Amino acid sequence: MLRICLFGRFAVYDAETAVAGFASRRVQELFSYLLLQPGRAHSRESLATLLWQDLPAVQSKKYLRQALWQLQNALGGLNLAPQALLVSDLDWLQVDPTLCSCADVTLFQRAFTAVRGIRGQHLTYAQYEMLVQATSLYRGDLLEGWYHDWCIYPREQLQNMHLAMLDKLMGFCEAHQAYEEGIQFGAHILHIDIARERTHRRLMRLHYLAGDRTAALRQYQSCALALRQELNVAPARSTVEVYEQIRADNLRDAPYPAVNPTANLNYTLLYLQQIQNLLGEFQTHVAQQIQTVQHALAEQ
Repeated sequence: MLRICLFGRFAVYDAETAVAGFASRRVQELFSYLLLQPGRAHSRESLATLLWQDLPAVQSKKYLRQALWQLQNALGGLNLAPQALLVSDLDWLQVDPTLCSCADVTLFQRAFTAVRGIRGQHLTYAQYEMLVQATSLYRGDLLEGWYHDWCIYPREQLQNMHLAMLDKLMGFCEAHQAYEEGIQFGAHILHIDIARERTHRRLMRLHYLAGDRTAALRQYQSCALALRQELNVAPARSTVEVYEQIRADNLRDAPYPAVNPTANLNYTLLYLQQIQNLLGEFQTHVAQQIQTVQHALAEQ
């Protein structure tokens, strides 16, 4: 029931209750960085330098010791065998990958990886639902309000993943004639990147296919205005062609081939196999935790 939120404002929940012990900004920074580097061990010296690089070495190492002590106490209050969640010694520090699985960023990245290379119109319904759930985790950019060098690049990466997933959802909706849902996904993209011409072009098609030719033509005007204001360029020829077809009330067939049922079955099989692997990892983790608790009971 543990949920770690790195999208938007940092938060940790046990079920729906906020977990105490994470109020300190230093604890949040240390925990967030470790979660963004699953399975990787870090030297204490490099962590102190990276997280508090503007401070003298003595002070940054002191902050690291304090943050680590507070983090261990916070994890200890979860009754989740903290020694298995945070591994540390005199020189190295590492968070267990199973703890990373509770983070929204990890779940989001897994969904992106599961459909990498698959065009929107070829998604299965299961993959579509998975992406809908994954994009719902994106409640804001990674660690909003933080401007440390170590989180800026991952923030840009995750934002690009978010846009790519929304784009796939638009493609799925057009291929399956779910035009209104596709329009909503497109509006979400433009809220993030108003000058994304590909999205404007798709929205023109979706509005027209939904029976709203006027909205499709207005979408072109919005596209032209955004490109002029943001980039000082005119719409591409492909965008103008779609506009002319809509204006002539003669939009050509959708650029997507018919959905291939066999391909969908293959993607469904791949998706189910990935779920099976994740369940296997979870079962292994549960078995390890049972052994830890049994060992602790035997020592009492």
